Amino acid sequence: MIRGVLLDLAGVLYDGGAAIPGSAMAVARLKEAGLPARFVTNSTRAPRRHLLAKLAGMGFGIGADELFTPARAACDLLRATGRQAHLLIHPDLAEDFDGLPPAGPEISVIVGDAAQHFTYQAMNAAYRQLAAGADLLALAANRSFRDTDGQLSIDAGAFVKALEYAARKDALVLGKPAPAFFDSAMASMGCAPEQAAMVGDDAEADIAGALQAGIGQAVLVRSGKFIPGDETRATPRPSHVADDLAAAVDWILEQA
Repeated sequence: MIRGVLLDLAGVLYDGGAAIPGSAMAVARLKEAGLPARFVTNSTRAPRRHLLAKLAGMGFGIGADELFTPARAACDLLRATGRQAHLLIHPDLAEDFDGLPPAGPEISVIVGDAAQHFTYQAMNAAYRQLAAGADLLALAANRSFRDTDGQLSIDAGAFVKALEYAARKDALVLGKPAPAFFDSAMASMGCAPEQAAMVGDDAEADIAGALQAGIGQAVLVRSGKFIPGDETRATPRPSHVADDLAAAVDWILEQA
């Protein structure tokens, strides 16, 4: 029985600047059926405020407390540990780290999708912090994403791996597929993991990650960055494969 749904954003609700046909209605159908939904994204270029405005403009009625981002998880961790942040992120995301309380001398290097700001100077500055004892936090470690031109582009994961290699340190991933990221979203809707379903277009971070975190069902959609063969590319494999979110919701409602 499915009692709650986790939804990825890019590639599931929208592609680029446009909603995927039928996706807004699919979200509305979940709510009409009494199934709470939470929106879990590994997007680390746009700040939370912009994501909410973008979704509202596309017709998605999503509350701020329903959106879970890696930057939010990072801020929670920084507050809990009292560490300073050395940010290797896109400048647009910086506002999500505003207002943190004064921190102690220990430092966490935080890596997001800095895009063109992944310069040698920026990478080397982060490496030097790590070499001096900082720990490494990855907002996400995805391999690729569907860019605004419709083509796949390299994501932050390759840059995280470069820093891990150079500094001989393992990154703590804060977004998907980290179990704690899924857990926080499910806890907010009072849903046990085995009673939840995840819908995403990334076979590794969304689907295999969710199932490894104990989520009962995971639906891979053929929209977004899906390419043929993704359904068997990662383990565990999807519980179901659907053409898009509308078809995924059809299947979820059959299980509810």
